[in-house]
Amino acid sequence: MKKLFIAALLFVGIASFAQEADQKPMREHKEKLTPEQRSEKQLKKLTSELNLDANQQTQVKQLLADRNAKAEKFKEARKDKKDSNVKPTAAEKEAFKKQMMDEKEANDAKMKAILNADQYSKWKNIQKENQDKMKNKMKERKDQE
Repeated sequence: MKKLFIAALLFVGIASFAQEADQKPMREHKEKLTPEQRSEKQLKKLTSELNLDANQQTQVKQLLADRNAKAEKFKEARKDKKDSNVKPTAAEKEAFKKQMMDEKEANDAKMKAILNADQYSKWKNIQKENQDKMKNKMKERKDQE
C-alpha cells in the first residue's frame, strides 16, 4: 500500500511538471546586437520600405545612431535602478514618461524633416503597425500568465 501511494504521488508530480512546461513556452532568444548593428539593421529595413536616397540614408543613419545610443544609456540607468532594489516614485515615473514622449516627438520631427510627405506617411504607418504588434504581444504574454 505504501509503495502504491508513493508511486501515485510520483506520477502526479511528474504529470503536473510536464503540464507546466507545456503551458509556459520558452521565449525565443533574440540575437544580441550592438547599438551600431541595430542601427544598420534598422537603416536597411527603412531604406527598402521607404526607398531612401543616399542623402536621406546618411541622415537617418545618424538619427538612428543617436537614438540607439540614448536607448543604451536609458537601459543602463534602468538596470542600475533595478539592481539597487529602489522602486521609482510616481513623480519619477511621470518624469520618465514625459522624457520618453519628448524624445519620441523630437524623433518624429527629425524624421519629418528628412523624409518627403509620402515617405513620412509610410513611416508613420509602419510605426503604428509596430505599436499594434507590441500591444498584441504584451496582451498574449499577459493572457498566458
